Amino acid sequence: MVSSKSEAPAQAMGETEQGRAALLIVDMINRFDFPGADILKPRALAIMPAIEMLIRQFDALEWPVIYVNDNFGEWHSDRSVLIERALEGGNQIARRLRPRDTDYFILKPQFSGFYATNLPVLLPKLGATRLVLTGIAADICILFTAADAHMRDYSLWVPANAVAAESEQRQNWALEIMKASMGARTDATAQLELSRWRDETAFCEKTVAWDPPK
Repeated sequence: MVSSKSEAPAQAMGETEQGRAALLIVDMINRFDFPGADILKPRALAIMPAIEMLIRQFDALEWPVIYVNDNFGEWHSDRSVLIERALEGGNQIARRLRPRDTDYFILKPQFSGFYATNLPVLLPKLGATRLVLTGIAADICILFTAADAHMRDYSLWVPANAVAAESEQRQNWALEIMKASMGARTDATAQLELSRWRDETAFCEKTVAWDPPK
């Protein structure tokens, strides 16, 4: 289980600290009561160790963790209501990944975490230029969020062992699109360390930003 912290997120920190990454955890605070949930839930359980490891690594770097969660059509709900409902019935996914006071929580009405949310405003405030996408479902909400992030020039890493879909075929299809069309890294966390990805993307960003002399 991810440990909790008592202090609130420092909003001002990100405004002066550019080049950070943000960890997005998509739709994991979930009651799994939708059609197909009986297939997806075991696959969501399987990716939890990778997500928990990434949370610890982001904490060590003091980089932001952002939950991007569907509102499930409950337009009057807020963060606390959705979390408590997800915890009902001893849901171990919601229990182990329960957002902390230091984490950010974005409610989304559609597939993409960017559509009709304040994520496009929050990320620049946090100084984030790179995103690690985790959660469910790889071929729907992860894919749509990655596409919107790519159009906004975010460097992407979608670890193959930190996202899940209802089938391996659908997951691999989505990962291939994100890799080929969006330039995303899709290496599993055992093949690509966060520090290495950080260094690689930092070099690429500096190379793109460099304006050679005329």
